[in-house]
Amino acid sequence: MSRARADEEEYWHSSKFRAFTFDDEDDELSQLKETKRTVNSLRGIDDDDDDDDDLERVSWSGEPVGSISWSIKETASSSTSSVEGRDSSLQKGSSSYAAFPKQVSSYSLSSLFKGRNKLPSFQSLSDALSDTGVKNYAPELRRPKAEYKDYSSDWSPKDTVRRMQRGKVCSLERFRSLQDKLVLLDEAVAGHDGNVITAVLIFLKRTLRREILFRELEVRQVALCHLIHFLKETDEQKLLLDLLRFLDRSEEVALSQYREHLNIQDVEKRKEFLKACIGLPFSAEDTSHIQDHYTLLERQIIIEASDRHLEKAGQSEIFQRYPRKASILNMPLVTTLFYSCFYHYTEAEGTFSSPTNLKKTFKIPDKQYVLTALAARAKLRAWDDVDALFTTKNWLGYTKKKAPIGFHRVVEILQRNSAPVQVLQEYVRLVEDVETRLNLATKYKCHDVVIETYRDLKDRIQLTAYKCKVERGSAEEEKINSILNNT
Repeated sequence: MSRARADEEEYWHSSKFRAFTFDDEDDELSQLKETKRTVNSLRGIDDDDDDDDDLERVSWSGEPVGSISWSIKETASSSTSSVEGRDSSLQKGSSSYAAFPKQVSSYSLSSLFKGRNKLPSFQSLSDALSDTGVKNYAPELRRPKAEYKDYSSDWSPKDTVRRMQRGKVCSLERFRSLQDKLVLLDEAVAGHDGNVITAVLIFLKRTLRREILFRELEVRQVALCHLIHFLKETDEQKLLLDLLRFLDRSEEVALSQYREHLNIQDVEKRKEFLKACIGLPFSAEDTSHIQDHYTLLERQIIIEASDRHLEKAGQSEIFQRYPRKASILNMPLVTTLFYSCFYHYTEAEGTFSSPTNLKKTFKIPDKQYVLTALAARAKLRAWDDVDALFTTKNWLGYTKKKAPIGFHRVVEILQRNSAPVQVLQEYVRLVEDVETRLNLATKYKCHDVVIETYRDLKDRIQLTAYKCKVERGSAEEEKINSILNNT
């Protein structure tokens, strides 16, 4: 009986099926494997990627997966099959998945997730996926045939211009005849792309004689304007003058020659050059400007020499208090006027450095003169000169303040130069517009002007509200109380 029981137990233990035991730690894993095999058998699918590490996987050739010989054969077969599959798919135009051979991989998801790999080095999931042969089977997107054409091939002028507009590299050397070059220029102008037009013009300027280029551009005004602008920007003065002379543009030739004075550093040579430019064929207005430029530079040379001598000798107090920061040579007319109002304001009209002499010689408008003189004298805090600048007398001898620029601008300039409140209030009162006067007085804390304006307007409400903005016990508060108490 005991023997039979022993045989029965041996039978059960020797079977491929195992009995259920609570002590089996891998029971859940074994159930999962059995369930997976059952499902696969029902579906008729052979699981090539089984993650059972205890079972030895075998390839179709019968050799163990992962061996050296298997790796060599699989690599060669996969590369060959991928090329054949790609070629056949491209020829037949088929997009079926069955046309691509399946590549056997030595990786399994379980080995990746568990960190085990039969290969010597461990790879991440992304690396493993990227190493598969899928990308070998993907059909390569063919480039357009135009991309494989040689850049020096037979491009038409129109195609060349289009490629240049797209930023493609194009060789213009193949356009050798004059007719082809002119057609290319016309196509560039028709494309309305300034960069392409300029590039073609540079090519023509380099490959054509000047007479031919000028003659053809004379009937192509758009390209001609581009070339003139290009020559001005690149400072090709000689070619520009030849082109303007060919076109018989005498005034532009004169202006181009006048621009050369900018390259002359020596003031004496520049003065002589400007003197020679007066005789060029300018218009009447431009001729007067050239004459004024020459006269101004001549004055600046005289003033600079005199002031440099006074500054070095220490004979002038103003040069000692306010040393010069820069030379006056080659400065604009307004800068020269400011300099004269700053250092030579009290000089007689007969001297070259007198502000009134400069105003009369160069016909400076009253507004410009007053603005410049006010800025110069306010910077020196010469308030008496500022007052005299706006004081006028009538034929009866009465004085009156008058400003051609408006007293609101006078107040702003004085405030920028830190004028005292008493000076500001005097000119704020002269602002005619009531709202502007109140805004300026409130902004610059001219309390007396605000109080007087509200008093004239008989606005007790605003006057009472403004009382809170002045200091307690100040003269302004007493003035407000006096006005409010006066019935």
